Amino acid sequence: MRTLTISQAMNEALHEEMRRDPAVYVVGLGLYPSDGDDATSGLVDEFGERRVRSAPNDEALIAGSAVGAALVGMRPVAEFYLADFAFNALDEILSKAGKWRYMHGSNAGMKLPIVFLQGIGGYVGAAAEHSQSPLALYWHSPGLKIVAPSTSYDAKGLLKTAVRDDNPVMFFIHKFEDSGPVPEDEYLIPFGVAEIRRDGADATVVATSYMVTLALQAAENLADRGVDVEVIDPRTLEPLDIDTIVGSVQKTGRLVVVDEDTERCGVAAEIGAQVLERDFAALRAPVGRVANPNLPVPYSPPLEEAVLPSVAKIEAAILATLA
Repeated sequence: MRTLTISQAMNEALHEEMRRDPAVYVVGLGLYPSDGDDATSGLVDEFGERRVRSAPNDEALIAGSAVGAALVGMRPVAEFYLADFAFNALDEILSKAGKWRYMHGSNAGMKLPIVFLQGIGGYVGAAAEHSQSPLALYWHSPGLKIVAPSTSYDAKGLLKTAVRDDNPVMFFIHKFEDSGPVPEDEYLIPFGVAEIRRDGADATVVATSYMVTLALQAAENLADRGVDVEVIDPRTLEPLDIDTIVGSVQKTGRLVVVDEDTERCGVAAEIGAQVLERDFAALRAPVGRVANPNLPVPYSPPLEEAVLPSVAKIEAAILATLA
C-alpha cells in the first residue's frame, strides 16, 4: 500500500471531491503557486481559478464568503493555513456558520456545508501567535463539528466525509505530519467513531491529533516496564465517541487525557468530566491531564519544551495514576 503524508492524503481527498462534485471549491490563503507538497497543491492546475480562489489576507472575508456560498448551494473549503489566523474570523465562524441553522432552521432544506481547514500545534519554534491548538475554543461553541486526525489514512477519509457533510466542520491538522499507508480505493470515515490505537489493560490514554503519536511512544516505553497502556484516538471531538472511552476506562480503571491545548477549560477537562459523569465508580485513581499549563507557547526551544506535552510528561502522568 502507498505511504503518504497527511498533506498528501488531504490533497488527494480534495482532488477526488472536486472531481466528484462541481459545487466543491477552495478559498483561502496561500493557494498559489500550485507546486509544493501541501493540501492544496495542484488544485488550480486542474480546476482553475474559479474553483481555487486565492484570497487576500482577510480571514473574515474568507469565512464570510464561505457562509454565503454555502447558503446558496456551494460546498466551500476555507483554508486558513494556521488556526491562529482564523481568530480574525471568529464572528463569521462562531456566530454565522455555527449558529445559522439554529437561528433559521425553519427554512426547510437549509444546509451549511463548509470545511474550515486550520493548521495547529507547536514544537517548531513558531512562538505564541503561530503555535496554538485552539480545539476547545470551537468545541465550546455550538453548531460546529470538530475533526482532528492523527494519521494520513484518517486525514483523507475524514476530509472526504467533512466535504460531504451538510454542517460546518472545523478540520485541524498538526504541523508535525506523520506518514502512513493510504489505500487507492474510495473510502470515507464516519464522524463520531474513535479508534483504539493500542490495546491495554492498566491505564487508558485519550490523545488528540499529534498527541496520539506521543502517547503511543509513551505506551511503548512503559511496556518495557510492565505497564500495559491502551491508547484511544477520538478522531472527532464533535461528535465525540464517549462510549468507547468509557468502555476502556471500565476495563483499565484509570484515565489520562493528552491534548496540546491549554489545560484550563480544555479538551482534557471536558473528556475527564464526561467520564466522571458516566461512570465515576470505574475510576480507581483521579483523572490525569497532560496539556499546556495555561501559557503562551514560547519561541525558545527549551521553554517551548517545558510548556508543551511530551513523551516524558505522558509517562509520568500514567505512572501517577498507577501509584
